[in-house]
Amino acid sequence: MTEFTLPIAFGIFTGTFSRLLMLRTDYRQYPTYLHGKIIHVALGFIASGLGAVFGPAIIQEEFTAITFLTVAASQFREVRNMERNTLTELDNYELVTRGKTYIEGIAIAFESRNYLVILTALVSTLAYLLFNVWIGIIVAIASMILSHYLMSGGKLKEIVDIEYVEPRFDGAGLYVDNIYIMNIGLPERQKEVLRYGMGFILKPKSFNARATIANLGQRQAILHDVSTALGVYRDSGTPALVPLAKRDLDDGRVGVFVLPQDRDIEKAIKVIGDVPTLENAIRMSTEKVGMKNES
Repeated sequence: MTEFTLPIAFGIFTGTFSRLLMLRTDYRQYPTYLHGKIIHVALGFIASGLGAVFGPAIIQEEFTAITFLTVAASQFREVRNMERNTLTELDNYELVTRGKTYIEGIAIAFESRNYLVILTALVSTLAYLLFNVWIGIIVAIASMILSHYLMSGGKLKEIVDIEYVEPRFDGAGLYVDNIYIMNIGLPERQKEVLRYGMGFILKPKSFNARATIANLGQRQAILHDVSTALGVYRDSGTPALVPLAKRDLDDGRVGVFVLPQDRDIEKAIKVIGDVPTLENAIRMSTEKVGMKNES
């Protein structure tokens, strides 16, 4: 064995272990168990190998090793494309779709986590080489904590207040509070909607939050997560039973109408609160106004 064998093996181990910590399957059931996880763990192993060999290559003044990272960047962009294409195809068979904005957010997350793995393996290996294994372990733990912090984005409960409101009909119009949802004329359908339907009002805590929840992709993510966690009372070909989220144009509130099989109000509020704030939906209108005022 050379002097670099153990540090490289250490870096590969810490990087792969970091990817395992970032790999979770929750109620959304993605990545799927078991084969979906195997794919991402294998990609994490490859990423950790790239990061682990980069440090020793630089120490040996093999500067062509920088090309490893350019190759990695192009390969992991394919990871994003793979996730996007797979989820887009699967979305056609969902009773309540994720939506393109949610899918793009998931694809970006899986690509970026491989870069975090490269970072963890790289700094762990360098710390081992430049100091000792104990410093390497400390640096690896710090990198994993940083990776965990960077991978966890914002949640909806941080930007909105969530309130349960019983859906009601005014003639053929379905309302959640004073927000019009849709028109249902058949009395039988109206009875089903009142029996199984639940309504929620999302009140934005700031002007930026108002712009964020106005995004159609963000609203679709809410409907999908609630329907995944609590089930959905509908089948294909029943447009009157489609969950919807509509906006109050005056104050920016959003009315959410869902038909879950598990009508648990507290659980539904928790699920809505835990919906990720999608990066592509975040708007910072006040930041732009502030910059204009400063100039």
